Amino acid sequence: MLVLLMTGKTDQTWLREGVAGYEKRISKYIRFEVVTLPDVKNPGNRSAEKVKEKEAEKMLAVLKSDDHVVLLDERGESYSTIGLANYLRNSMQLPKKRMVFIIGGPWGFHQSIRDRADHVLSLSDLTFSHQVVRLLFAEQLYRVLSVIAGDPYHHE
Repeated sequence: MLVLLMTGKTDQTWLREGVAGYEKRISKYIRFEVVTLPDVKNPGNRSAEKVKEKEAEKMLAVLKSDDHVVLLDERGESYSTIGLANYLRNSMQLPKKRMVFIIGGPWGFHQSIRDRADHVLSLSDLTFSHQVVRLLFAEQLYRVLSVIAGDPYHHE
């Protein structure tokens, strides 16, 4: 099972619809769940570090001890689509019940989440908003699953 764990709702309709569309496509290949945690209350009254800490507490409460956790972070490891397909294929062979991909909030991740992560993945050297990353990752996940399945979505 694959899980996409995000903090804060997506406020742009076109992004929500795009992610939902890929969620349906992904579910044809594998059990897939999107978990959206509520925003931290009164973030303007807190430091960025305190917001990240509160987000981390919520994320850690959702994670299970046997989850394979992958953070989506610009400082992570970069892959080609085929490379990411190979990583995903290999990771799905691990004796873990769920593979959980986490998209943090606008300030990134607290150290406690970084410490819990099994892997850190970068989608690009470019910086995207945490909301746009949701759509980009959903598309890439669908593309990678189509590669693994041998479907013609991806062209090399």
